[in-house]
Amino acid sequence: MRRYGLAGTAAFGIGMLAVAPLGPLAWASPCAGQEATAEKSAAQDELDARVRRFLDESRRSWRDMNVPEEDGRLLYDLVLQHGYTRALEVGTSTGHSAIWIAWALSRTGGRLVTIEIDERRYRQALSNFEEAGLSDYIDARLADAHVLVPALEGPFDFVFVDADKEWYTRYFRSILPRLEVGGCFTAHNVAGRRTGWLGEFLRALEETPNLETEIRGSRGGGVSESFKRG
Repeated sequence: MRRYGLAGTAAFGIGMLAVAPLGPLAWASPCAGQEATAEKSAAQDELDARVRRFLDESRRSWRDMNVPEEDGRLLYDLVLQHGYTRALEVGTSTGHSAIWIAWALSRTGGRLVTIEIDERRYRQALSNFEEAGLSDYIDARLADAHVLVPALEGPFDFVFVDADKEWYTRYFRSILPRLEVGGCFTAHNVAGRRTGWLGEFLRALEETPNLETEIRGSRGGGVSESFKRG
């Protein structure tokens, strides 16, 4: 079944995922498990505070075609609500969207591969990831996505594309075989685009079997969400 429509921006909700590790010894005491859970929860609380502080302080400074905050929140919600752990981003810019995605992945135990071709933007993104405290959750690549994307092994369960629009369809067709069933392929700046390169991309989504798609409108141009069904 395929859905293709316009919806409002998803609500932003922050949940807490704090799962106690089983540990190497089956007979470990309950107290040890409780202590590990408490330590993990405290570490997440500390990271959350650091990310929020960074985003608050940098709210008005994002340039270089970064996504607006409402779209970053949407990406965060998608990752967290579905428990995604293997994410790919095509088009890092200076890292605003990657920070929202990686923040959610810090809660699901996942990691993001993000690709940027411009060295200045890439270096600034690395600095932003470090300042936000999320470097451990991000594998940032300075590369040409036209070459790297087909070479990535995968699989992925969450994909966000915000790069050269004329390649959206090719990125989609290249990544789809490596997108897990239940995974989500998202793309930026697609609302109301029925002609040109983006029109071609939207038609490719519509014509793909077992893909359920809707577009969420925003002042940033809209985000398509395409879920791969079995």
